[in-house]
Amino acid sequence: MEGAPPPTSPAGLSAYVALSQLLGLTLLTTTGAWLGRYRGGVAWHGQLQFNVHPLCMVLGMVFLQGDALLVYRVFRHEAKRSIKVLHALLHGLALVIALVGIVAVFEPHRAKGIPNMYSLHSWCGMATFVLYLLQWLLGCGFFLLPGASFSLRSCYKPQHVFFGIALFVLSITTCLLGITEMLLFNISDSYSHFVPEGVLANTLGVLLVAFGMVVGYVLTRDDWKRPPLAEELALSLDFKTLTEGESPGG
Repeated sequence: MEGAPPPTSPAGLSAYVALSQLLGLTLLTTTGAWLGRYRGGVAWHGQLQFNVHPLCMVLGMVFLQGDALLVYRVFRHEAKRSIKVLHALLHGLALVIALVGIVAVFEPHRAKGIPNMYSLHSWCGMATFVLYLLQWLLGCGFFLLPGASFSLRSCYKPQHVFFGIALFVLSITTCLLGITEMLLFNISDSYSHFVPEGVLANTLGVLLVAFGMVVGYVLTRDDWKRPPLAEELALSLDFKTLTEGESPGG
């Protein structure tokens, strides 16, 4: 309506979203500082290729995945179709970056004759990546591409929401396992003496947990969920009529 005030976000939502982004950027900065100051930096070829792995995983499987989960809370008043596309694109970008990070592990291991997939971190990491890829494909199939009926989408949506949050938690847990593994491999003799590298890496782990808690809080606040627009409700009813072959009230 002309002259109506612009829609606003619920009290506190903007502050928590801003906090999540501050923590996310701090995560990336801390990861870069750790790798640059104590692990020699990052390069795609040579001895430093492995360091691409933790950087990619923190960027893709934590920061970008968290932002992809938040888009429905942040863009509350935009068209839902546009938000779905942005949600899928961010998850897709996270997958590509994570794949680069996985390659950055296997190539140096192969060159040095180091075995793969024997640690708990590697098992959890590969399971997380495969499930994340499956979640993305199913999400695109059910919610972006035509063909899925209204009832199928309604049945799958709770699973999609649950596994989205579960995979985010699993991604952070796997990163924590990876940090511990790197520290034990590289500074096992001095780790217990509170050396600067150990303190910095532990700080990174605490930041990962804090980022996950803030994102999780935003996602689980019922009063912060995106309300459907009036035109979206009308389209939903029309879609049910077309796909189920009966009127919505029938």
